[in-house]
Amino acid sequence: MQLIIGDKAYSTWSLRPWLVLRRCAAVFEEIVVPLNRPETAEAIAVHSPTGKVPALKVEGETIWDSLAISTWAVERYPEARLWPADAAARWLARSVTCEMHSGFMAIRTQCGMGPDHTMVGDDRAAAPTDPAVQVELRRLVEIFRTMRGRFGADEPYLFGAWSIPDAFLTPIAARIRHFQLDLAAAGDSDGVARAYVETLLAQPDFLEWSEAGRAELAG
Repeated sequence: MQLIIGDKAYSTWSLRPWLVLRRCAAVFEEIVVPLNRPETAEAIAVHSPTGKVPALKVEGETIWDSLAISTWAVERYPEARLWPADAAARWLARSVTCEMHSGFMAIRTQCGMGPDHTMVGDDRAAAPTDPAVQVELRRLVEIFRTMRGRFGADEPYLFGAWSIPDAFLTPIAARIRHFQLDLAAAGDSDGVARAYVETLLAQPDFLEWSEAGRAELAG
């Protein structure tokens, strides 16, 4: 099994299924394709029919898209419990995951990750002033606070135990840190959303990813 990903320093889409597969204790080979280079498109095309990362090669098939790979992992590794056990929590976890997967375009655009803005390291950038970013940040704070309040009070993650939404929200947590987005100004009056962001950034698999990203930047 091979997971084709981009640079760990800033490939947010690659991070998501990587976290999911690590949670499953899956054994897989990483194929890292450096992004933003003249040869990048040709190198990815060898592995992915869309010309994008991530992609998963398994049993003679290629699965593309981070959500499709995560859904495959749910079927292949049921013991990993990648969705919450509670039915209502599971429905909402899927809704949060899909909203993150397809939405928040202002934050994606204004707080983009790339060679100048990485998910790892100590460098920080100024928060963008686009009002659309603040609207989306308020929505994120609402999600964090609501789901933590309903389902996650006794454990550290969004729905209690770690699940797919946490994988999909980890890149946004990295953006919040890098661009110094003000969660308190977006409605996080008591720090619930901030604590959740810090939990995602301290998760052991993400810390391992971050160390590899730092090594990429240093090399």
